[in-house]
Amino acid sequence: MDGQKLWANSGDSHATGETQRWNEILPKDIAERMPRSVKDPDGEYETVYVDGKSFRRKLPKLATKTDASGKTIIDLVSERGAASLEERLRDLDQEGVWAEVVYASLGLWESMLRDPEMVKTVARLQNEWLASEVAAKSGHRLVPTGSVPLLDIDDAVAEVQHAADVGLKLVSVPTGLPEGLPDLNQDHWEPLWSACEETGMVLGFHIGSDGGDEGPVRFRGPGGAILNYVETTYGGQRVATKLISSGALDRHPDLKVLVSEGGATWVPFLGDRMNEAYRQHGMFVRPALSQLPKEILYRQVYTTFQHDESAPAAMWAMGYRNLMWGSDYPHIEGTFGHTQKTLHELFDDLDPEVSHRIRIGTFEELFPHVSEPPEQA
Repeated sequence: MDGQKLWANSGDSHATGETQRWNEILPKDIAERMPRSVKDPDGEYETVYVDGKSFRRKLPKLATKTDASGKTIIDLVSERGAASLEERLRDLDQEGVWAEVVYASLGLWESMLRDPEMVKTVARLQNEWLASEVAAKSGHRLVPTGSVPLLDIDDAVAEVQHAADVGLKLVSVPTGLPEGLPDLNQDHWEPLWSACEETGMVLGFHIGSDGGDEGPVRFRGPGGAILNYVETTYGGQRVATKLISSGALDRHPDLKVLVSEGGATWVPFLGDRMNEAYRQHGMFVRPALSQLPKEILYRQVYTTFQHDESAPAAMWAMGYRNLMWGSDYPHIEGTFGHTQKTLHELFDDLDPEVSHRIRIGTFEELFPHVSEPPEQA
């Protein structure tokens, strides 16, 4: 590092303080059914409750400190940014992050809600709050992901149009849909794809939102921590494969998809694999596509990564241009506290055009309403 701050936009970060927000903007009976986390006194585990369901998970420890009585307190990064918008923006300025996409945190489990009227109400009130209290008041440095009430397709279409009307630029859909809904490769979702394309709404998928009442733990025993972490990445890849192979992106060439926190080097491999299937098994392929799957993938699917050393090579060595860096603020897997170190390690030795595209340009292509960072102004 030469001491110069290297600015970047981030295609992945998360909201904090969601329970407090829901208590403020939602009717009391609905707020009580929303996802909430209760941590054990020792900070080792938390129980997540969602509308009568629950699961437990072990919490990562970032650091420990001792209070005046000598009691050990677990200090989690995930608590940062909950107090105020100003605190979050100060953190971004310190880290060298100018603008960022903001997904939910607890809200990633909203797909476990099964009441159509409830999810419709939540999406409407939440999207209006995100547009006025997050996007507008941050000077559009924060690009929050809107909610979509997926249990009813007409409600979903109406809310995408409403979200666009109030100024949101992308909506979040889980990689795993609520039980009983058609899969993403089915024509059931065609009105939603049309609504997103017509409004210019980016369709965001965050890995690890596969749903299921068992929570995020699928493997136990030796290697479980690594197995579960790696498993979360596959949901985003399946989404891309479904939307391309079903012809959804081919029918909607202006629809843009963002898969966040799942890395980028899988894109060239997946494109090659889909092309191979299309060439060798074309007699079974329905529908026929106007282009090879890899061309559609490269054109319309955008991805983010945090620390991946191999990710920039997806652009300079493999021709995939729609990747961007992401901080994952404020989660423990992210770069908070060492963002500048990470950015310099990733980009200092790259061709300037590649560096700028991944740090700045791809984000600006998806969200042209966002101002440029200080080094570009």
